[in-house]
Amino acid sequence: MRSMRIALLTLIALVGSLLVATPAHAAPLFKAPFPCGQKWTYSHHSAEVRRALDFVRSDGGATNGAPVVASAAGTATRHYQAGGAGNYIVIDHGGGWQTYYFHLNAFSVANGAWVGQGQQIGTTGNTGNSFGAHIHYEQLHNGVGQNIRINGIALAYPGSYGSHHLTSDNGCSTNRYWVDTFTTATGYAQANTNDPQGLLYAGTHYVYCKVWGQQIRGANGTYNHWWLKTDLDTTYAGKNGRGAYVSAYWLSRWGNDEARDNNGNVIPNC
Repeated sequence: MRSMRIALLTLIALVGSLLVATPAHAAPLFKAPFPCGQKWTYSHHSAEVRRALDFVRSDGGATNGAPVVASAAGTATRHYQAGGAGNYIVIDHGGGWQTYYFHLNAFSVANGAWVGQGQQIGTTGNTGNSFGAHIHYEQLHNGVGQNIRINGIALAYPGSYGSHHLTSDNGCSTNRYWVDTFTTATGYAQANTNDPQGLLYAGTHYVYCKVWGQQIRGANGTYNHWWLKTDLDTTYAGKNGRGAYVSAYWLSRWGNDEARDNNGNVIPNC
């Protein structure tokens, strides 16, 4: 009888172990599919397959012919679909993860080549079923489209261009910290409001570091003395928006006199 109970318990343990789900492979830390420092706006429309986002440049540069870069390392394969994706590349990142890049003007890597994160894989175009140059971008796991995440942060799915922007740190060597701002803000030459340089649009941005400066206070009593060093989206005539300062008051989260990135990390002092 005792031996039967032991055998039964062993069988139950074995069945239980078989029912435990195999853990999913963690996603790569995907980065933007365009080069370091460029800012693109993005949108989604209901006719898109899976959970794609379409990107076009919003920093004054040309979209058509702009480099398309690998958002994570992997094996790249080249494809063509006349009535749909046109020239496109699929990168297999392992663990069931893939990224797709549609409507390319041209390929920049050989079929089956291993590519590093930030390596150019093609140029932006309008091939296939497309109505203007753009990057159609997807992230898939085991063939199923996923909500797109860049630097671990989920992107929005706006219905039109212009409301959301993304600046790339793909291939950048300098440490950058990602933050969201809730409105378009003016950037200044120093940590005060004496010398406006240009504008930082509402959305997700990288910043380099923070400095203590002039207090910015809102009507609701909130305030912030920290200023974030960043690169502006647009500059005024004769101004230099590279390395300007924007008040941390405009961050979409955190509190008074706090300056943290989207993951809650304190942004270092300059």
